[in-house]
Amino acid sequence: MLRSLISPRSLRSQLLSRSLFILALLLLLIGTVQFVVMKNFLYSNQAETLLSQIRSLPKELLMNDSAFPNRRERDENITPGTSNPNETPDNGERGPFLFLPDTSLALISQEEGFKNRSNESGLPAPQLTDEEYEAIREQWEGKRTGGYKIAHDENGNEQLLVFHPAEGPWGWNSLIQMGIATAPLKAIALRQLSIFIILSLLALAGGLMLYLPALRKTLNPLNQMVSTVKELDAGKLDQRFPAALGQSEIDRLAESFNGMLERLQTSFETEREAKEQMRRFIADASHELRTPLTSIHGFLEVLLRGAADKPEQLNAALNSMLGEAKRMKKLVEDLLILAKLDRTPVVSRSEARLDTLVEEMEPHLRMLAGDRNLMFNLTPEIKSMVDCDKFKQVILNLFHNAVQHTDPVKGNITVSLSSPSQNLALLSVQDNGPGISAEHLPHVFERFYRSDASRTRKQGGAGLGLAISQSIIEAHRGRIDVLSNPGEGATFEVRLPAL
Repeated sequence: MLRSLISPRSLRSQLLSRSLFILALLLLLIGTVQFVVMKNFLYSNQAETLLSQIRSLPKELLMNDSAFPNRRERDENITPGTSNPNETPDNGERGPFLFLPDTSLALISQEEGFKNRSNESGLPAPQLTDEEYEAIREQWEGKRTGGYKIAHDENGNEQLLVFHPAEGPWGWNSLIQMGIATAPLKAIALRQLSIFIILSLLALAGGLMLYLPALRKTLNPLNQMVSTVKELDAGKLDQRFPAALGQSEIDRLAESFNGMLERLQTSFETEREAKEQMRRFIADASHELRTPLTSIHGFLEVLLRGAADKPEQLNAALNSMLGEAKRMKKLVEDLLILAKLDRTPVVSRSEARLDTLVEEMEPHLRMLAGDRNLMFNLTPEIKSMVDCDKFKQVILNLFHNAVQHTDPVKGNITVSLSSPSQNLALLSVQDNGPGISAEHLPHVFERFYRSDASRTRKQGGAGLGLAISQSIIEAHRGRIDVLSNPGEGATFEVRLPAL
């Protein structure tokens, strides 16, 4: 079990590894998207916070002597001793500009250019190109917020920058730039990503533990099929797979296997029947040939012992040998006909009137009937595509079978031809013989088959006439059947396609 689980060619291991691989890819994609979305959210939220801080800054904090000469000149014109509510103590240089740590501040004006307002407690403000600042001014003039930008300062620190017009005496052409380091924001996003990765690994481990028993249960029907296949052999082809295992794919596979097993079983049974028929055929053919050969051998011994000098014994022996030779010839000819029909069951058919063919055989049939009562019920103008000689042979075989099974004086034989439907021709030969019992009916068309009653008749054939007739009719795409009850005679019916 463990070997089949860890084997790379195992269906279970392949399903497990591919499922976990796809799940890991999905989790990786989700984590990446989550990191990007989280970082953008933090950046946007921080940008809004910075803009709020810019709006709340006092304008006096942005002004000093070096940055705004116009304000300095105005302050110098104030006489000493006068009070100025906006005046700040000045001893020649401004005091330290206090600001939040990890934050930068700058003022960009067209007159003075870029002025850094960050002190030693803050970050150096990154300076963008003039084109970038001009584009930001155009965005604010069009009443569109400038969003935020990512830039690096002179120390290589990445900062998130926001911009706002400098209101008051500087007008809309001046911008206030505020920045903050992105490292803390990235740390928050990476911490969220780390938490997600840990949870994903735990989910993969839990999924592995839960997926193994579920996968094992899912593959149970397939394992049952494997066990059933191992138990199959030529003698157990009657076993079938359950066709309702709860999985449509496995059910279709089971149905396909059942169909294959049914075909194999049919093939084996057909082969077994063919071997049995061949064995019986060889035994019957040997029996049929041995009888005349034994008779001829006996007569030859009689002649060699001196019967050849006696004309009456010589003639009797020769006549008997001639009859046995004719019987062997007829048997060999029938066997050749059957072999030819089995090898190439193709006949040269042509359009013919069946009633005409039966009428042509009437003199011959009456001669064979002897003193038996013979009747013909023929419907005219029934046409079919037949081999005339082969069709006459079928009529002769069926009629000869009826003659053999009826009383020479009290026998009644009826030959009928009709058309029960537009595309069907029906030929029947009916007699009033002893009939055929139910156990013999399925075998009457087998080669060399004869019932016990048939074997006791004085002039019995070899049992090949009905087999030859069946082969000929099947070559004509027709069918031959027998209807009989013991003591009520027998009726052989031949059905052919009619024109």
